[in-house]
Amino acid sequence: MLKVGLTGGLATGKSFVGRALAERGCHLIQADEIGRRLMQPGGAAYDAVVKEFGREILAADGTIDRKRLASVVFRERSSLAVLNRLVHPPVIEEQDRMIAEIAARDPDAIVVVAAAVMIEAGTYKRMDRVIVVVCPLEKQLERAAARGLSREEALARIRLQMPLEEKRKYADYVIDTSGDEADTLRQVEQIYNRLRSQQ
Repeated sequence: MLKVGLTGGLATGKSFVGRALAERGCHLIQADEIGRRLMQPGGAAYDAVVKEFGREILAADGTIDRKRLASVVFRERSSLAVLNRLVHPPVIEEQDRMIAEIAARDPDAIVVVAAAVMIEAGTYKRMDRVIVVVCPLEKQLERAAARGLSREEALARIRLQMPLEEKRKYADYVIDTSGDEADTLRQVEQIYNRLRSQQ
């Protein structure tokens, strides 16, 4: 089994690349989705996050309002670090469980773990290969705007992440999504074939 980390910056196209790899037969694990699930009421990270950031991050139904939480944690690096410290351990535990389950079913699997802060958190060291997805800043801001983030909100989040040029240094493979979808898919196909040949 080959474990491949997939990371990049805000709105660089990680999800698109992850889906394209899954369509080619890779098993995709989305760390952000696991994190969202674990922050639901009753989830492994819910109580600790609410205790740390206060009940003002809660919606009327008791769920964590992700916009309210984001407005707190993306104001300063220390708050984001605290959130990551609370959420990462249970996320990694769940990832490991899912990877073990896939390995039991499919020993020749390529498992792609997509995570925004994989390099910052050091979890890239648990992977056999790392793919970093990049694009120019203006393209990131344009895509973030399409998701409903203002330019200021997007820039605040990007500034708290490791610069893409720095992330490139950790990459076995880089996918540049600044072209059209067909160009990105060509890069995905090439990397997928290389990963397959390494098994």
